[in-house]
Amino acid sequence: MQLSHISKKEIPNGEEVRGKDIREGIVELITSKFPDFNLESFISNDELNRFRRLYLTSLITEEKGELAIIDNDVMSAIKNNAILSENIQDEMEAELTFQQRLADKIAEFGGSWVFIITFFSFILVWMIVNIWILTSRAFDPFPFILLNLILSCLAAIQAPIIMMSQNRKEQKDRKRSEYDYKINLKAELEIKLLSEKIDHLLVHHNKKLLEIQELQTDYLEDLMKNTKKQ
Repeated sequence: MQLSHISKKEIPNGEEVRGKDIREGIVELITSKFPDFNLESFISNDELNRFRRLYLTSLITEEKGELAIIDNDVMSAIKNNAILSENIQDEMEAELTFQQRLADKIAEFGGSWVFIITFFSFILVWMIVNIWILTSRAFDPFPFILLNLILSCLAAIQAPIIMMSQNRKEQKDRKRSEYDYKINLKAELEIKLLSEKIDHLLVHHNKKLLEIQELQTDYLEDLMKNTKKQ
């Protein structure tokens, strides 16, 4: 009768298992607890089954840990993308000078219905005052030379302000395009990275499934041997 390397007890005939007949992963698990265990050492079938269960538990636990790591990577990637894309408008506004903000406000007001209605109302009042109310003492009689001068000055001032605002819009569009490019590039890299991780996980997962199936096969073979002996 052989002596068990683990329990130091005699092993009944037919239940001894040599180290070289045990799978590599289980041997590594045994040597982690019993460093002097080698391929020529013997353990009992019950002890081998106990280490098989421990090894299966470690495989399942390790797989859960890898899944948790991938979940964290996905959440981190989503979070980083959100940080990159948020507050773009605030960042653009923070970079503007007072003159640029003023130009944008004037151009925005000049292109609104409020400005159009107010301006036409001003012209209409101007004409009514000079034609009907101040007929003999009109400060700008027909053909309204002063009004034409004011309109010309307004157009001369408004044109460069609108051009300044248009330049600002082009800068904003370029800035948005840069942010869109960065976000798309980061998303592409993250998708590629996650795809590689998933592929690696699937390959590793398949190897573990195969190893688990092999362990189950060993269990079945042991049961068949025990059944034949009985």
